[in-house]
Amino acid sequence: MKLRSDSFQDQGIIPERLAFCRYDAQSRVALAGNANPHLEWSDVPEQTQSFVVICHDPDVPSKPDDVNQDGREVPADLPRVDFFHWVLINISPQLRSLAEGSYSKGITPRGKAGPLALDDTRQGVNDFTNWFASDRDMNGDYFGYDGPCPPWNDALPHRYVFTVYALDIAELPLEGRFNGQDVLRAMEGHILARATLTGLYTLNPRLIQQS
Repeated sequence: MKLRSDSFQDQGIIPERLAFCRYDAQSRVALAGNANPHLEWSDVPEQTQSFVVICHDPDVPSKPDDVNQDGREVPADLPRVDFFHWVLINISPQLRSLAEGSYSKGITPRGKAGPLALDDTRQGVNDFTNWFASDRDMNGDYFGYDGPCPPWNDALPHRYVFTVYALDIAELPLEGRFNGQDVLRAMEGHILARATLTGLYTLNPRLIQQS
C-alpha cells in the first residue's frame, strides 16, 4: 500500500491549520485550525473488506515534571510514550481518500460526539480525553481527530504517524466507546497491508527559529 497527502509531505512540517495548538509569542500556546488532513491511499489488496486510520504521536514525554515549565526544557533523552490523535474504523473498501477538514475543523471544547461518523464510519476517543479529564472547561469525550499540541518546551519535534490499515473483515468487533489500544488489539490477525505517513510539529520557539 501507499499513502500520501495534499495537506503535508512525508517527514514534512504539519501546517497550523491541522494542529490543535500553535505557537504564540505572548501566551506560548494558542488554539489552531484543528482540521483533519487529506489522506489518499492506493495499491490496496484485493481481499480488503475495510480500512482503519490511526494517527498517533510516539514522542509524548513519559513524565510531566518539565512539561510547559518556564526556564526548563523537556530533555530529548526522556523516555516517550504513545498518544493517539485519531482512531477511525469501518471505512468502506471502496473509499480511497479522506478530504481535509471532512472529519474535524476547529476546536470543540469538551470534545466531539461519537462514535458514529461520516460515511457510516465509527471513531474512537483520542487521548485528549484523558489529557483534559481534570480540566473543568475542557473535559469530555474527544471522539475523532484532534491535532498536534506538543509541550512548548520539548527538545524534540514530535512525529505524528498516520497509518492506514487494510483489513480482511468489514467491521471490527467493537461496541460503544473505544480507544486506539482497543483498535490495535481488535485488528490482530486481520491486517492485510498498511501504509504510513509522518508529519513533524513543534511549539518550541528555539526549534521553530532553527527550521
